[in-house]
Amino acid sequence: MPLAHGGLPSILPADVMAELKETATKLCAPGKGFLAADESAGPWLRAGHAEAAKIPDVIENRAAYRSLCFSTPGLSEHISGVILHWETLFQDDGLGKAMVDIIQGNGMIAGIKVDKGYNKKGMWGTLVGPLGHPEVATVGLDDLQDRCKKAYEKGARFAKWRNVLQLDPAKGLPSDLAIADTVHTLARYASICQSEGLVPIVEPEIVPNGNHDIFYCAQMTEKVLAAQFKALADHHIYLEGAVLKPNMVKNGLAGPKAYPETIATLTCQTLLRTVPPAVPGIFFLSGETALNEDNEEEATINLSTMNKLFSGKLPWHLSFSYGKALQKTCVVTWLGKDENKEAAQKALLNRAKANSQAVFGKYQKGSCASVGTDGNVMQAAGPY
Repeated sequence: MPLAHGGLPSILPADVMAELKETATKLCAPGKGFLAADESAGPWLRAGHAEAAKIPDVIENRAAYRSLCFSTPGLSEHISGVILHWETLFQDDGLGKAMVDIIQGNGMIAGIKVDKGYNKKGMWGTLVGPLGHPEVATVGLDDLQDRCKKAYEKGARFAKWRNVLQLDPAKGLPSDLAIADTVHTLARYASICQSEGLVPIVEPEIVPNGNHDIFYCAQMTEKVLAAQFKALADHHIYLEGAVLKPNMVKNGLAGPKAYPETIATLTCQTLLRTVPPAVPGIFFLSGETALNEDNEEEATINLSTMNKLFSGKLPWHLSFSYGKALQKTCVVTWLGKDENKEAAQKALLNRAKANSQAVFGKYQKGSCASVGTDGNVMQAAGPY
């Protein structure tokens, strides 16, 4: 396949390149996105709901909840891939059925989170950012080749690795050092994934913590993404067999509020300036929102506004890779009770459908029920 290699050295066999491209194409199916189910602990601990937080975070409950999600009837109409935690990849449900088999049997592709997080002590000599610790480096490259091989053998076909960057205009964050470390690490991870047949999700996340305005976020996101794709080129990454998971360009949580049209415009402008058309898909992380904002609804509206304003103007599939922004209402509906399973699945399906509509730029604000900010499903806007 010499033409497919193009400017790349012939390091990936033709069959591996073909499989990577096929997987990436399936992940970027029209209207579909990712369910990020790769939390190390039960997702109910991040739902911001007092009763949900009481669900014991034990392996049996994590298995019960995740199998509930993965087996939701019709979920594959809106979800192409499910990102798993290492525990979940090798886990069975209560009836002894493998989670990967549940996902594949329901028409979706299994993926795996392979980074090992970061140490909050941070990189020596870097400044403390709005997260309350210095700039950080994500770890896990040392044994990544072996873990990717095992993940592929278990049935995973794509992977995720998250690097975190902080914004602080007064301190000049992110520093050039942190950016260089982030893009190099993500490029190394991507090359290892592709060598083992896994489509890499490249995730240089700029967190929204801080009081900066949206324009500083746009400036730094553009700088980071430009550096990221230079690093991917240096490491000979096959772009047609990789996808990007960036932050949306937004104001800091304590900064001047920017509205969906501004978020959409600056985000798409930044992506058009930095992301090559060869990349088949961009899947946004939802990011944290202010305490008086509904994370589920905000994430869906922002994505829909982008696809509406830039319809026909973008060279890639612009979609979602949401965790809490897909699961919050589902978790609060379930509350750890078997009798709530069907209602919880319905909540997940409807939120997934809402984001599928957003991929087409057609989501109507308030048309999908959400737990909102007060934890009261009954008072949420829109019917199930």
